[in-house]
Amino acid sequence: QVQLVESGGGLVQAGESLRLSCAVSGRGFSGSGVGWFRQTPGKEREFVARVTWAGGYASYADSVKGRFTISRDSDKNTVHLQMNSLKPEDTAVYYCAAGPGSSSVRDYDYWGQGTQVTVSS
Repeated sequence: QVQLVESGGGLVQAGESLRLSCAVSGRGFSGSGVGWFRQTPGKEREFVARVTWAGGYASYADSVKGRFTISRDSDKNTVHLQMNSLKPEDTAVYYCAAGPGSSSVRDYDYWGQGTQVTVSS
């Protein structure tokens, strides 16, 4: 069974930074990468960033490009999301997911429990 555990969420002021981490473990996991997604009440879960295990290829949603950086530590099966210059509209529950390393929610079978990020103005 594949498990993902997120950490690093919290409450910050606009302009500050947070670093989220996602630890992936378990047998049978053979996915190509990890994606970060976020969700606010009443809205659909949306893509934030993704990275592949092999080569570390990364891509981002336009709304976070230039502010967020995703990276992976293949030796530790951990993916980080460095979030700088945070804005109130970044407030959401952030989820990591293991799978094909795509930007589509539907492509992922394994999800973490989520971590709350709150940015005050």
